Amino acid sequence: MMLPPEQLALLRTAIFYGLISSLAAFAWAPLLIKFLYRFRIVRDKEYDATLALGERKNKAGVPVMGGLLVVLTVAAITMLFNWERRFTWVPIGVMLLSAALGGFDDILNNVIGRERRLRTIPHVLRLIWVHREWRQRLWYAVTLPWTIFQRLSLRLGSHPGKGLHVHERLIFQFLAGAITAWWIYSKLGAQWREVYFPFDGYVNIGGWIIPLIILFVMLTANAVNIADGMDGLAGGALMITFCALTLISWLDGYPAITLLNATVVGALITYTYFNIKPARFQMGDVGSLGLGALLAINTIVINRMLLLPLFGFIFFVELGSVIIQLSGRYLLGRRIFRMAPLHHHFELRGWSEEKTVMRFWILHAAAVLLGLWVALY
Repeated sequence: MMLPPEQLALLRTAIFYGLISSLAAFAWAPLLIKFLYRFRIVRDKEYDATLALGERKNKAGVPVMGGLLVVLTVAAITMLFNWERRFTWVPIGVMLLSAALGGFDDILNNVIGRERRLRTIPHVLRLIWVHREWRQRLWYAVTLPWTIFQRLSLRLGSHPGKGLHVHERLIFQFLAGAITAWWIYSKLGAQWREVYFPFDGYVNIGGWIIPLIILFVMLTANAVNIADGMDGLAGGALMITFCALTLISWLDGYPAITLLNATVVGALITYTYFNIKPARFQMGDVGSLGLGALLAINTIVINRMLLLPLFGFIFFVELGSVIIQLSGRYLLGRRIFRMAPLHHHFELRGWSEEKTVMRFWILHAAAVLLGLWVALY
């Protein structure tokens, strides 16, 4: 069956964008590596406790923030050649916002940060009663709910080290999700207030789509961030996912999103080339948070939001392992896995890094294929 000329032309253009993106990333990758080494933006063994595991000791001193290769390449090509006020400005803007948050965290953790401690709730309660200045006592009393939120949020993650605390990351991620929800609900039209339910069609859920979008953007960004722990794992899995999103957006008739997805694939090809063990650089929070947010947005725009657990399968599995580990720790008083996220569990069971990454890629590809089948059913 012959494809319509317009659809065939879009496919050719998407392939061209992928090639250009890959070549452009290859062209400036050596400059990025040199920059990261020169300014010592490398993994700090004092901050990262996982570097004490087996062969991971060799990862100390490897540059982080390699995700800049993808984020900046995609942003530049999109702004120059695929800029549409309706479809591409918010995905790129939210990606850059999330990447900036991750980059700031990378720099604090590995370069200039100092360890920060939060006051405990009993300490604040005591200060409310005993502090000499009544204005300070009033301040502690008024901000007590914020202190409680800060302390409770620490349960959602590991020790923050020198970087951003969990509550600070959550606020910025909520902002990224809120911008996405505002754009989709207010600017794209009533069609995007409908949610695609597999095998059942589209259902208009009205304003309920806003918290749903915020939730998925935050979850996906954090899921990709958690999975970025082995050389090649996040880059290869993201490449598989964005290939699938390119196909769906092409078939469903979203030209700008098709070209954006293809551009991401091209840049990820180059990134993964440099990130395969032994990695020349690692993605860092700047890449994982930025690309995780973009993955969520591009899936939501083509109305396949409920299929994100399949398109981001291995990321959500890694996120789920962390949630299970935390639940076991606080509810049962014991660990469920030897270490979370899941790739560290298999590492401690004796799997090599290469074996873990390749098997995770295969499982992820199978889930993405299932997602494709459901999305096109």
